Amino acid sequence: MHIITPSSILRKWSYADIPSLVFHANNPEIAKWMRDGFPYPYTDVDADRFITMATKEENGIILAIEVEGMAVGGIGTHQLCDIYRKTSEIGYWLSKEYQGKGIISDAVLALIPVAFEHQDIIRIQAGVFHSNLASRRVLEKCGFTLESIREKAIFKNDEFLDEYMYVLFRSEYERRKEPII
Repeated sequence: MHIITPSSILRKWSYADIPSLVFHANNPEIAKWMRDGFPYPYTDVDADRFITMATKEENGIILAIEVEGMAVGGIGTHQLCDIYRKTSEIGYWLSKEYQGKGIISDAVLALIPVAFEHQDIIRIQAGVFHSNLASRRVLEKCGFTLESIREKAIFKNDEFLDEYMYVLFRSEYERRKEPII
C-alpha cells in the first residue's frame, strides 16, 4: 500500500526504517501521548519488534509516514473484535520536528477512505488524552466528532487522565463525499 498525501507518503514499514524509526520515536514528548506499548527510550529492539508486528498485522492497516525520504511517524487503523468488530480504531504519531505542518491531518484524511474500503466497519474511533489538544484538533479538522468523555479512563505516568473519544461514522463520511447540488 502506497498513499501519496499533499505533505507525505504513507507506505508499509520496512526493516530498513529501523534507524529512522528509532531516531524519530525516541522522544519522551511523543511517548507521553501514546499507550504504554510505545516505549521510551525507543531502541533498535523496540523498532524491530514493532516492524515485525506491523508487517504481519491482519486486522489493521499500519503505515509509515514518510517525509523527505525518511519514516518520521506512523499511522494506522486496527479493526476491533467481538462485539466491537464493526469499529476500527485509528492512531498516529509524528516526530516533533515535523509537527504543526499539517502532515498528520493529511495522513488521517488519506487513511479514512482506505479504512472504510478495506475494513468491514461502520465507524472509526480515536481515544485521545484530554490534554492532547493538537490531536483533538486534528480529529475535528478531519470530520470526527466528540462522542464521549471517559473520566479517569487512562492511567499514564502515575496520573489519571480523561479520554476524549472521537468518532467518524461511515454514513457521515459518505454523506460528506456527496457533491452539493
